[in-house]
Amino acid sequence: MLDPLLDLPQGARDAAYDNTKAVANSAQQLADFEVRSAALAAHPQALLDLPYGPLPRQLLDYWTGDASAPTMLFIHGGYWQMRHKNTFRFVAKGALQHGVHAALIGYTLAPQACLTQIVHEVEQGIAAVRQQALAAGGSGRILLCGWSAGGHLTAMGLACDGVVAGLGLSGIYELEPVRHTFLNHALQLTEAEVAQLSPLRLPVADKPLMLAYGTAELVQLQAQSLALAQHRRAAPGTCLAVQGADHFSILNALADPQGVALQALLALGGR
Repeated sequence: MLDPLLDLPQGARDAAYDNTKAVANSAQQLADFEVRSAALAAHPQALLDLPYGPLPRQLLDYWTGDASAPTMLFIHGGYWQMRHKNTFRFVAKGALQHGVHAALIGYTLAPQACLTQIVHEVEQGIAAVRQQALAAGGSGRILLCGWSAGGHLTAMGLACDGVVAGLGLSGIYELEPVRHTFLNHALQLTEAEVAQLSPLRLPVADKPLMLAYGTAELVQLQAQSLALAQHRRAAPGTCLAVQGADHFSILNALADPQGVALQALLALGGR
């Protein structure tokens, strides 16, 4: 379902990946995320905007959980060119209620950074969160998760030291279709980057990875997760269809203490 997209007119290609237009109340959902995230920012265990590198967006947030517990590390989306980690702090709520440490990382956005640099920054961020976890009394075991572009970055970061399991929510795992949409104006993906940074083209990391998507999402977004699940069929993890969820509301399945995505990630990580 990914390759035939390239035969469509430009408008159809763009619409196939335009989540904002596809979800009529996306602005309201994002505004709700901001309100809920402000509450998490006021949490007594919150350590906010700790630098992990020299660039303005190389910042991490950290909430301390129980002694020796793992850390859920979330990577935000926005097609590598939009959004900010602060909007998504609310996703930490469920993990914290389970006693799990929680963290978010930011990264430089396109066009200020190419995707190769973004992946490198995320790898730096994962290492910094692991150090923070160990300093905070955590186990240093990272449950890596991300949404949309963050799902892609989760798949790319799965092999990093300390990562024991991953969860990709509505991720992008083959970049070639993206290269032929409006999204590439900022990204300027090269053929080399498509080959080197598409998880569907890379060797499979032998760590558990759950691939979640909403049943109310764009067809191409669902197809991306299903394709990577097939690519990883011999590795631990599977697909999770979140019933009725769109590209934005699927995040509630991670933020809710009993959410199906959070439960799946905790189970993969042995929590």
